Amino acid sequence: MKKTLALLAAILLAGPAAMHAAEPEKPNILLVLADDLGFSDLGCYGSEIQTPNLDRLATDGLRFTQFYNTAKCHSSRISLMTGQYAFQAGNTALTRAVTSAEVLGQAGYFTAMTGKWHLGKQPTDFGFHRYFGHLSGACNYYRGDKTFRLNGQPWPVPQQGFYTTVADVDFALKFLAEARAAEKPWFLYVAFNAPHAPLQPLEQDYKKYLGRYGPGWDVIRTARVKKQVQLGLFAKPVQPCPRPDHIPAWDSLTPARKNWESRRMAAYAGLIDRIDQELGRLFADLKQAGEFDNTLILFVSDNGACPYDRRHVGMDKEPYQPSTTWSDSTGWAWVRNSPFRFYKQNQFEGGIATPAIVHWPAGLKTKAGALVHCPAHLVDVLPTLAELAGATLPKQWPGRELEPVSGVSLVPVLKGQPFDHRPPIHLLYGSDRGLRDGDWKLVSFRSHPWELYNLADDRTELHNLAVEKPEIRDRLVKVWHEMAENVLHAPQKALGPVAATPSPYQNPEWTDFSREPGESGSKRQKQAR
Repeated sequence: MKKTLALLAAILLAGPAAMHAAEPEKPNILLVLADDLGFSDLGCYGSEIQTPNLDRLATDGLRFTQFYNTAKCHSSRISLMTGQYAFQAGNTALTRAVTSAEVLGQAGYFTAMTGKWHLGKQPTDFGFHRYFGHLSGACNYYRGDKTFRLNGQPWPVPQQGFYTTVADVDFALKFLAEARAAEKPWFLYVAFNAPHAPLQPLEQDYKKYLGRYGPGWDVIRTARVKKQVQLGLFAKPVQPCPRPDHIPAWDSLTPARKNWESRRMAAYAGLIDRIDQELGRLFADLKQAGEFDNTLILFVSDNGACPYDRRHVGMDKEPYQPSTTWSDSTGWAWVRNSPFRFYKQNQFEGGIATPAIVHWPAGLKTKAGALVHCPAHLVDVLPTLAELAGATLPKQWPGRELEPVSGVSLVPVLKGQPFDHRPPIHLLYGSDRGLRDGDWKLVSFRSHPWELYNLADDRTELHNLAVEKPEIRDRLVKVWHEMAENVLHAPQKALGPVAATPSPYQNPEWTDFSREPGESGSKRQKQAR
């Protein structure tokens, strides 16, 4: 701030000519990543969960309605950091990529990160000047784990008074103070672990929503879709996907199952509410420092809601007890991804389309509250930040063989300019595949036969046109394979043919509603073995 004031004084003394020639101040950049946040989990995307701070960003900034990720935690982090697809970047080792911290650091930025890393080595090995958080893919919110680091060194988690979501912002505020002391523009990346399992909300956040979800997922889903319509969230009316066969009607559940599921959703809601509260604390600090207006804030998620109902500890206890670890619910994942189909790891819209909010009063040229309907992807973030910071994307880097970025700059969108076409968006995780090219979407569920959708008319992917439009299907399949081989350099096992005939959509880790909560074993899991 002192440096900025001194610069302004010098310009005023030099006269109008110097003022006209002065370069604009570089924006600070705050990049926020949520973990397993579904498309409708924020108030401004249809939720009943209280997220006033993020809703205010959306009201004053812009929201994307077709912003994509990779449907998986680690691969989304690779794309977000590097502008490349996961295999293309050298996977978690990042041997063929540079990170946004490295690019912005060379442009004079103070770079800092807090939260979940989930990639190779440590953030301090990839351009971050400061780092606090855990290197693991998930951890106990109260007890942490042994992967916590502070600026490259092991950091012992306190036995009392610790909560990961709060600590992420505590250290973010400390790092911002250091950036201001250095009188540099800053890049801060906050990667929350929430609302990723284990579902361990703070007590006050859980009790805030306890009892709220007794009406069940059919009612809550209908309410979320109704709110999305009221918000005018989509460019055209959408037909919400019906409840799938693997999720029973709420009214058919036993009282024990209803009680368990309603408590689980209250825990989810508490985790999401806490993200918003902590961001409110961070935003207040930016306002107090006079930095809020010239800080580009981008909020995104790494994938859609998670359906994988895995191991639970303490189902009869409270989720805010550190020894209690609850897992995800397939039924609520369907609600949280409203109005779409499927979930995390699937390349249908439910797995890859999530909230994306941009706020930047000093730089955004769009109308307040604008809705952006053009497709975008996490690979677009690095090119966008580099352009805004006046940074150059390097073609060489010591110890790495760099691949060109696959993303495109979204600066025209921020300026309110046309953004009519972009290269196809490649989608791949495990045996789930997809391609977005213009309005057309090619997708395969766990190597089931290719499906084809026109998202301009069918955003929720309910009307498969693969048989009706074989020429389009085959063209996109060819593009998918060409990109997988020549751009991603994907392994051969990822390039095998899809099945010739369809079969039921199943996953052994989805919630088994054929048994009561707490019963050992699972009919579905036993069949899968």
